[in-house]
This record gives sequence, C-alpha cells and structure tokens, in this order.
Amino acid sequence: MAGLRALTNTWNSVTEFDVRPYRQQAERGVRLALVGKPGSGRHMLADRMRRDPYRPEVEQPTPLLLVDLEEASRLPETDLVILILNVRDSDDVQERRLVRSWLDAGRRVLVVIHRPVDLPEGDSGGLAVEPWLNWGGRHVLVGSVENNDFLLKEFIPTVLYHLPEHTLPLGRYYPLFRTSVARHLINDACFSNSAYSLSTGVIQLVPVLNIPLNVTDIFVLTKNQIFLVYKLGLALGMSTELQSYVAAFGGVLGGGFFWRQAARMLIGLIPGWGIIPKGAISYAGTYVVGTTVLQWYLTGGHIPRGQVRQLYAQAYSKGNQLTQNLFSRRPRLGFGRRKRAAPALIPPASQSCPHCSKPNAADASYCQYCGKQLV
Repeated sequence: MAGLRALTNTWNSVTEFDVRPYRQQAERGVRLALVGKPGSGRHMLADRMRRDPYRPEVEQPTPLLLVDLEEASRLPETDLVILILNVRDSDDVQERRLVRSWLDAGRRVLVVIHRPVDLPEGDSGGLAVEPWLNWGGRHVLVGSVENNDFLLKEFIPTVLYHLPEHTLPLGRYYPLFRTSVARHLINDACFSNSAYSLSTGVIQLVPVLNIPLNVTDIFVLTKNQIFLVYKLGLALGMSTELQSYVAAFGGVLGGGFFWRQAARMLIGLIPGWGIIPKGAISYAGTYVVGTTVLQWYLTGGHIPRGQVRQLYAQAYSKGNQLTQNLFSRRPRLGFGRRKRAAPALIPPASQSCPHCSKPNAADASYCQYCGKQLV
C-alpha cells in the first residue's frame, strides 16, 4: 500500500497545473534604465528593444526609463542600468564616476559603447575604449545599436546573463528578446526532460521500480511540456490563459505523448540498452513541441508534417549525443555487498641456522636442513 500511496501522491503533484507563478513573473515586468548623453544612441536602442527583428511589424510601446547624465545621480531603483556611450565622444569622466557610484551601491550595470554605422572604417572615434574593456567582458559591449547582428549575438545574451530571473518579462514586454528567450526556454526544457528520462531509465534497471516509474514519467514529462508551451506563450506576448494553448497546440502535445510512450517501450524491451534512446526521444519530442509554438509566433501557422519529421530527426541526433554525455558522467550504482580483499598473511617468526643459514621455526632446536643444533 505504501507504493500505491506514493504513486497517488505523485499523480496529485503532476496534475496540479498551477501556472500562476509563471504568469505573475511575466506580468511583473522588468525595470530597465537607459542612461546616456544626447546623441549617445539611447533612443535608438530603446526603439530597437521595442521591435522584433524577426517580425518587423511587431512593435510594443513598452515604457522605458531614458535618463540624461545630469539626472543619473538620482536614478530610481531598477533591475539593470544600461549606460550608452558614443565612440565619437572623447569625454567620459562623468560616465566613469557614475559607474563607480552604481557599483558601490550594488546595482547591476551594463555599458554599451555605440559605434555608429556611418563611422568610417579604421576610425576609432575619440573615446578611449580600452580602459572600459579592461573592466570586464560581461559588463562592456562595443558595437552598433543599429546593427541587428550585434544586438542578437552580443547585447541580448549579455542582458539575459545579468537578468536570468527576468527572462519571461524581457520577452513579453521587449520584442527584441522574444525569439532568443523562446530558444533559451526550449533548450532548457529539452535538457531537463532528457536528464529526467535518463535518471528514471537508470533507476528502472532495478526491476521492482520499473512499473511505477514508467507510469509516473508519463505525467511528469507531459506536465513539463505543457508548462513549456505556456511559458513560451507568455514570453512571446500571447494569452495568459492556459486553456487557449491546450486548444491551439493539443495536437503536438499528443504527438509528444506518443514519443514518450515509444521511449518507455524501449526501456521495457531492452533493459539497459534503451536508456540512451529514451533520453534522446524525450529531448526530441520536447524540442518539436517548443519549436512548433515558436514557429506559430513567427509565421502564424503550424509546421508542416514533413518538416516536423525532419525537425524531429535532427533533434533526436542532438538529444542522443547529450544523453550519452550525461550517461557517461552518471554516478555508478553498486548493488549487493562489495567483495573484501583477503587479509594479508603475516609470516611466522623464524631463526636462521648458524651452519647453513637456512630459516627454521623460532622454537626449533635442530636445523631441519643440516640437522645441526641451533644456538
């Protein structure tokens, strides 16, 4: 009965689809301040943050705190301060003073040195960039805020690094971040589900645990995929109602269920050898579910069936490699008693014969080799 109660408790846990924490996090927003002199590029960066480079028609007029240097000493509480400098401006004394004061106050600060696209090649401008770069790679960026490539490859990852707890609101309120945040959420969920499948697969090598874990992982993985769909919707600026996602993406979630069932059949039919495919299938199924939502946001339609098969095959290959790497680093499980080494034999005490020098028992009176008396 204890096993039945444990299974019931697990069922109650995984069927509690409480999405309120995600909704509250997304709706709480994120407080950003763009600080800089007139002409530094702060207004241009603010405009870029409100647009999605993958969907130029998507624009969201999210309020941003734009602060001039003269007012920056009275900056209100924010989650991240982004200081923008223009390489054409050689005077950065005030900016350096502000950065030191913000850091002393425990603020999170990111410095963006804007290099206008119309600056001639080889012209370094008047700003001494090197001293800023010596401050730290994760805190100073150099590039054009007009360049989408710079924003996608450098600016977005750095902001996400500084604000890991604000990924959902960054995507929801600032379209520039949406696709990057969505891919981050998909990769994180794929890794988590693959690692979970691997862990239950290893434990299922113990026969008595096989049936209950095969049942409960159905619900755990399904729940994780539904949560992924919901979080993606929040980050991509969609509805906050869970029911709307179930209706829109119920088909692909059902497909994910089928792949998980195939994975469980593998672990049951080929104990031990089916662990790696199980993790890879969980990874691939989760990837297809997440990518379907992202594709729907980007194009307004679902992925064609033929493309889904190709996408799944690519994701399976990647998931297979990931699972193999995780499996190779697993802790080794030992069952039964470990064999102990036999105790080393202690040689008995002996005495040497003064005549032939051969060893004899310590209590012997005559040498067993030459027969002469021992002293």
